[in-house]
Amino acid sequence: MRINSTPKKAILPSGAWMVVILLSLGGCLNYLDRIMITTMRPSIMHAIPMTEAQFGLLTSIFLWVYGILSPFAGYLADKFNRSKIIIGSVFLWSAVTWLTAYSTTFGELLATRVLMGFSEACFIPAALALIVDYHRDSTQSRATGILMVGIMVGSGLGFIGGWVAQKHYWNTIFIFLGILGIIFSVILTVTLRDAQERLPKADLKDPKKRFNFFSAIKSLFKLRSFILIFIAWGLLGIVAWLVVGWLPTYFLEKFKLSEGVAGLYATGYFYPASLVGLLLGGYIADRWSRRNPRARILVQVIGISIAAPSIFFASQTNILSLAIILFMIYALFKSFIDTNMMPALCLVVDPSYRATAYGVLNFVACIIGGVGLYAGGVLRDLKISFGTIYQFAALIMIIGLLLLSLVKPRLNSFVELANKKVI
Repeated sequence: MRINSTPKKAILPSGAWMVVILLSLGGCLNYLDRIMITTMRPSIMHAIPMTEAQFGLLTSIFLWVYGILSPFAGYLADKFNRSKIIIGSVFLWSAVTWLTAYSTTFGELLATRVLMGFSEACFIPAALALIVDYHRDSTQSRATGILMVGIMVGSGLGFIGGWVAQKHYWNTIFIFLGILGIIFSVILTVTLRDAQERLPKADLKDPKKRFNFFSAIKSLFKLRSFILIFIAWGLLGIVAWLVVGWLPTYFLEKFKLSEGVAGLYATGYFYPASLVGLLLGGYIADRWSRRNPRARILVQVIGISIAAPSIFFASQTNILSLAIILFMIYALFKSFIDTNMMPALCLVVDPSYRATAYGVLNFVACIIGGVGLYAGGVLRDLKISFGTIYQFAALIMIIGLLLLSLVKPRLNSFVELANKKVI
């Protein structure tokens, strides 16, 4: 009996790409609603008296609540109906967005940010898990990448908050987006459904799969490969926040640019390259995974192996155009990690724990985000140059590369690949 090297073409469940489109739109709205408040500081502080520290707390409290609740939110998506968790999350955060418009004191505004953290925490783990339920084979990374594109577009549109606040009033955009989100949640109620077979039938009947939150976390951290991903994700998160958070300052100081031009160079070239990287990394991983079960992991390793030297050399050059190109290369290949992380988790963790596993990574990302930004500030206070900081970042990425290269799929992943081939 000989195994043919040509795999069967996977048949996607009905509506698989519609699910991706809907969730990508939801991801865009998710990040836009959370981030736009940061772009309207003068308008909000004029309308609601507060200190600079209090304004900073509005973002910090959201991040803390969102991060702490992410593992539990992922658990809910694993235990219950994913589509209902998503619909409930969209409705609740949209209602909170609308409610934010009627805040008149700092305390009320802070309370809405806490509620926003609660309601938004459930969306991303459930959305990613639902996408991989529908896209199990050769489209998984591309489908995940499209969701990430929606998230990045939402982040990039954050400027709308400041623009509308300047033209009208600070709460106008909150009313509009809140109502829009509630309407979108109604649309999802009609169109979004769980995949018919979310887990293999044997798993559904196995009493061992009736887990609680703590048993799920314990099971994840028994897996060597998950621990490697957990540590690598944290280290790479430090680099991501160091680069994104301090890149405008790097351009401003090193090349003596104005604040506006430095901001343009730090975002206007960086984010389009990231969008291309999300789609390209997904395409390469999907094609390669037909022959190699480790493809979704190896594509991340390749991405880091190109992104890390790009940061290193960007920190050394005194040529502005070359620095921009090198950071674009970093952004493009760093996105290979984001678009393939959930598909990589599918190779490593039990299907019952996928959303929980991503929720744990979300928790790490939020904690690390604050650490990365703070660490950059500490290093700057110590008069350490951006060249040294970005060299350090490149070294951290190499460590992350080594950790990911040690990740191995579950044995079932090899069996699943063999079953796709014509015998």
